[in-house]
Amino acid sequence: MSTPAFSLPLSLPQPLAALRRPSPGVATAGTRHVSSQSLLAGARELVIQHQGGEYHLRLTRNDKLILTK
Repeated sequence: MSTPAFSLPLSLPQPLAALRRPSPGVATAGTRHVSSQSLLAGARELVIQHQGGEYHLRLTRNDKLILTK
């Protein structure tokens, strides 16, 4: 009967504090801020091409944004 082989990770995970996201409304260094009005330029839908796929950013009747693939 053989024992199963286990492999250990090469590095330890980062502390949980390092994984926290910034609070809403707090800009981080290097983060770009773009208004939805400038992205949509008066249209109700925008197609974003990403890694060979198309994503649709739509403005709803209730002025909410929906991103779908």
